[in-house]
Amino acid sequence: MTGGAGYIGAHACKALAASGYLPVAYDNLVHGQEAAVRWGPLERGDIADRGRLDAVIATHQPIAVMHFAAFAYVGESVSDPGKYYRNNVCGTLSLVEAMLGHGIDRLVFSSTCATYGVPAKVPITEDQPQQPINPYGKSKLMVEQMLADFAGAHGLKSTMLRYFNAAGASRDGAIGECHDPETHLIPLALDAASGRGAPLTVFGDDYPTPDGTCVRDYIHVEDLAAAHVRALERLGNHGAMRAYNLGTGSGVSVRDILAAVERTTGRSVPHDIGPRRPGDPAILVSDVARARAELDWVADRSDVDSIVATAWAWQQVRANG
Repeated sequence: MTGGAGYIGAHACKALAASGYLPVAYDNLVHGQEAAVRWGPLERGDIADRGRLDAVIATHQPIAVMHFAAFAYVGESVSDPGKYYRNNVCGTLSLVEAMLGHGIDRLVFSSTCATYGVPAKVPITEDQPQQPINPYGKSKLMVEQMLADFAGAHGLKSTMLRYFNAAGASRDGAIGECHDPETHLIPLALDAASGRGAPLTVFGDDYPTPDGTCVRDYIHVEDLAAAHVRALERLGNHGAMRAYNLGTGSGVSVRDILAAVERTTGRSVPHDIGPRRPGDPAILVSDVARARAELDWVADRSDVDSIVATAWAWQQVRANG
């Protein structure tokens, strides 16, 4: 599992172990946390290092690969696109060629709703045109296209999981969100409410939405991890390349998140209203009918209060050492 020491990768390792698999985390620890690798071995390495990939694959002989390793800061991708194309695209090429060199033909790929860009309509279905508006989204779309070519040429079986807004933490408090820098709304709002962080900036309150703030589709990270297990099992039975949206199908506004944080913490969220960020769509909400029907999966832990409550509990664990 590349990126197995990261936020989503670590939760996927936990879910895989609970389903009887032994997850091997392969991570360069640039953004991953060694302490998050608790359900299988950690192999330190970079996806661009073919020699290291070959050695790790030969040692553990995996039956499939889950690929989470990627740079994922939209703003940074705009200012340093080369970093994103080298790692996200070229790194994935290195990984796929290593897999095929060792006879591994199953891949679950961590993609993103950013491949859709500004959607023509919502909710967003998987067959909607993909027109990403930043290098991060473009790099993920390039990988999807690469995987299609490798399917045709080499029989690679892959599942592409297009995440919406991953959030929350494991309900047992074992792992949670730990980014540096942190850019996600819920941990920033919790930091602001607790006084551990600066007042939150709300980027725009004049969108054509019910309360003027952006609306997004938040999915609990444990629901996301469960979908990866289902996707792996599907690959064992069906070889066709397939993409799935992972979300809830429901929209939550920025102000809705602030209200949930205030309910959970009992504290107000200091915040300012800033200008809109360029390229921020007013509404991004998934259509998840395909994942429900074909993966027999549903996001059943992703109501906003549950998401915020687990994120808050995790922040308390971190704050108390």
